[in-house]
Amino acid sequence: MTSDPMPVARYGRIVVVGGGLAAARACEQLRREGFEGALTVVAAEPHPPYDRPPLSKEVLLGTRDHSALRFDPVALTVDLRLGTPATGVDIAEHVVRTTDGDLPYDGLVLATGATPVQLPGDGEQLTLRTVDDALALRSRLQPGVRVVVIGASWIGAEVATAALARGCHVGCVEAGPAPLAQALGTEIGEALLHWWHDVELHLETKVGAVTGGAVALADGSELPADVVVVGIGVRPETGWLASSGLDLDRGVVVDEHLRASAPGIVAVGDVAARWSPRWQTRLRVEHWDDAVMAPAVAAKTLLQPDGEPLPVHDPVPYFWSDQFGHKVQYVGHFTAADRMVWRGTDDGGPENRGRAAAWIDPHGRLTALLAIDRPKDVAQARRAIAAGATPVLEKLADPAIPVHDACG
Repeated sequence: MTSDPMPVARYGRIVVVGGGLAAARACEQLRREGFEGALTVVAAEPHPPYDRPPLSKEVLLGTRDHSALRFDPVALTVDLRLGTPATGVDIAEHVVRTTDGDLPYDGLVLATGATPVQLPGDGEQLTLRTVDDALALRSRLQPGVRVVVIGASWIGAEVATAALARGCHVGCVEAGPAPLAQALGTEIGEALLHWWHDVELHLETKVGAVTGGAVALADGSELPADVVVVGIGVRPETGWLASSGLDLDRGVVVDEHLRASAPGIVAVGDVAARWSPRWQTRLRVEHWDDAVMAPAVAAKTLLQPDGEPLPVHDPVPYFWSDQFGHKVQYVGHFTAADRMVWRGTDDGGPENRGRAAAWIDPHGRLTALLAIDRPKDVAQARRAIAAGATPVLEKLADPAIPVHDACG
């Protein structure tokens, strides 16, 4: 799949496409690795790089107006070109096409992120991906406003939480049998249903279209709505690469070194579909943690001299969400073949059940863990998963026993 290594000279030209966290970290890591050449960032958004997790939390709730990163293009000697979308790549000529002209490169970092999926219909549908999205949605979340969230997803839950806090009447339409069922399975989703008691929740319900002032359901009925927010997932931003000749498969296909299928090109963040030696599959990890860590490997991969071993990016994925007054954290990666084990029972009522759940593969190894308000479980599970630990199931099921002791 990937090309032979083509190290970029320390005084070459590197172009970073994208203006988010992964792009900013790539610039910092390239300079940290000793790259002294020309470094150009082309970003479609008009804003300097900023953090996305606060958008659905502090920004939407009104406790912050921005989430700018501590990124100093002057100190890093970066030519930052905002509001300049990339339109294509010529991998033979080593040129990035942009709305402001062509940019030659010796090394190229692809960090264009992802774009929210939208639904059919001519009605207004808001999404939450950019700081402008967050500010626009926040201005609409007023007391008494009827908000319909489409998708009881991670982002859907966070939007519903903020809308309730701002005094809105909130409804949610979910195609699956329970919140987060697609991501975590029906059993866990049903265990979290009580969190949604203040939301008019429509499960196993499909949307036909978003119309003016309503959400038209597939069965022909309608839900009145002043504000419609769509949270049914994102697609990697690869349309501009369609004719590039790069391997694309639900993202930019890269190996464990983050190399794309043409020399001198790496991809990081939400747009990268990377090979994971740990799980022997291709992953696209749409999480903040991955955007922070991957650029260090990408920078070393671009600059590593011929003949020296390349670094590997294969961390245990980590993600968190703040919803309905709870901190939800997930670490690892599980498949349909894995067995789920609850840490806790129903004895303490619905608030106790689901405080933590773990997944075990057919070989007995811990592969993933979901924790609610139990950060120590997550930190210990991440180390155990990285080590390939095989826990004692009876101990793992006991929330009083630390995860590292259950895996000892």
